[in-house]
Amino acid sequence: MLSAKSLFQEIVDSDESFRLFCSIAASGETQGGWENARIAALVPRSERALAPKITRHGADEDKHGRIFNALMKKRGLQPVEVPPETDYTLLLERHGIGLAHEKLKADQPLTVRDIIVYLSHSRVTEQRAADQMVMLRKHFANHPEIGKAVRMISDDEDNHLAYTHEELLRYAAAGHGRLIQRTLRECALAEIGIYRDVSLAVMDHMGRILGWPKAKAAVLAAGIRAMYVYERALGWRRMVTLEMPERRDALGGPATAAPEVA
Repeated sequence: MLSAKSLFQEIVDSDESFRLFCSIAASGETQGGWENARIAALVPRSERALAPKITRHGADEDKHGRIFNALMKKRGLQPVEVPPETDYTLLLERHGIGLAHEKLKADQPLTVRDIIVYLSHSRVTEQRAADQMVMLRKHFANHPEIGKAVRMISDDEDNHLAYTHEELLRYAAAGHGRLIQRTLRECALAEIGIYRDVSLAVMDHMGRILGWPKAKAAVLAAGIRAMYVYERALGWRRMVTLEMPERRDALGGPATAAPEVA
């Protein structure tokens, strides 16, 4: 039976597939950490109260990258080069989703509109991350090797998602509602296409590493494409709705330390 649990268990059980998975995850998290750090440094003066939360967001992403690298180190594995077709954050940036790296590398302050674009992009991508961690937490929260990491990262992603909801609602109340909804929709529709392409690429690499039969690989690819069709038609709406979260001021404190996983 092809279930999310059985597929991920296969990936975890093989050093080569586990190394690729952790390398991809660590690279994306580290990139997210850099992006948030630069945004925090460039926040406009009128929005400086938001800078500590953005800094906390980036610190969490950096921590996640260290966790994935520690999981590899625990097995005596070294990271591998991330295939460009599996690089989710790179592909988002290339498709103009979020703030361009060229802008983040400059020393010019961002605008309020830039901050709204950043938060909208984060709201969409953190929804994806939170959903993935819900799945992993359901099946692997008590796994002896990765359980502690899964629980911590899942908690952080829930905080990140709550933070984006709360801050975007604050900006909507200040009169930016139309910009927020337009940006959220654009980000969501682009993200689901990129996520489909990255998922297909990752499954292709995993299939070759694990020696999956062609029939199994074809079924998995069909499932990924079917999910894209659903998300394109209806599922994207979950990424653009805004509700006041139960976790208020979710990033209002200092980042928590990474667990000892190595």
